[in-house]
Amino acid sequence: MKIGIIQQHNTLNIEENIVRLQKKIRSLAAQGADLIVMQELHNGLYFCQTENVSVFDQAESIPGPSTESFGRLAKELGVVIVLSLFEKRAAGLYHNTAVVIEKDGTIAGKYRKMHIPDDPAYYEKFYFTPGDLGFTPISTSVGRLGVLICWDQWYPEAARLMTLAGAEVLIYPTAIGWESSDDEKEKNRQRQAWITVQRAHAVTNAIPVIAVNRVGFEPDPSGQTNGITFWGNSFVSGPQGELLYEAPDDQEADAIIEIDKTRTENVRRWWPFLRDRRIDAYDDLTKRFID
Repeated sequence: MKIGIIQQHNTLNIEENIVRLQKKIRSLAAQGADLIVMQELHNGLYFCQTENVSVFDQAESIPGPSTESFGRLAKELGVVIVLSLFEKRAAGLYHNTAVVIEKDGTIAGKYRKMHIPDDPAYYEKFYFTPGDLGFTPISTSVGRLGVLICWDQWYPEAARLMTLAGAEVLIYPTAIGWESSDDEKEKNRQRQAWITVQRAHAVTNAIPVIAVNRVGFEPDPSGQTNGITFWGNSFVSGPQGELLYEAPDDQEADAIIEIDKTRTENVRRWWPFLRDRRIDAYDDLTKRFID
């Protein structure tokens, strides 16, 4: 399976962002991509740096304008596309939602972000209701996709449950970067932790991982902080955690990376982690804390 990824620096101009994304999708499809993945909330800026009720006007229904626009493109090019959208489910009910578009332009399925952060400059709980669709892979013509979103990537339970449900690859559209007051050592520790935890999901589940991040500086509209510099570093990892591709940390990137499904099968035979799990001893995992 040939994976196309798009790491982009967005601006306030949503229409221009979408035009650039679609141009890159066309280029990747022409190079033979079967599946194309974009970053979290790819149409615009990362608006969660502030709490602003007018931002809800950016949300859209599913199906809606983005699924229709990218659906037409998927059908024209014969590719599967993973979207990341601000979903308006109902008045006062919004989600951070990934949508998988099949190569015939239809919606193959969607996933609503389950883990919602609430940190300085990442005020996502103000905007997003936690997902209610569970950890269910989406079946497509290129395989069963375990789509998760950003903050989900820190939770081994999410990766495991997707794997146990039959996912053939884990996909993380992402928006993560540095807060300006952190020193260089701390910044490097954060980025390395982000890469390491996801490569660990690949190893422990013997499954490829695709993480596609934003890149570039986005100012804080309120002026209360110095904004976020998204660190890019989008990457694809094989089933033993091996890095198949890593994007730069300071510029846009698009690339095609090939994943060998046969290798995933072989790794699971060599390292049968799923066979040796002690499912009779894990009940306490459902507790908040073991007192």
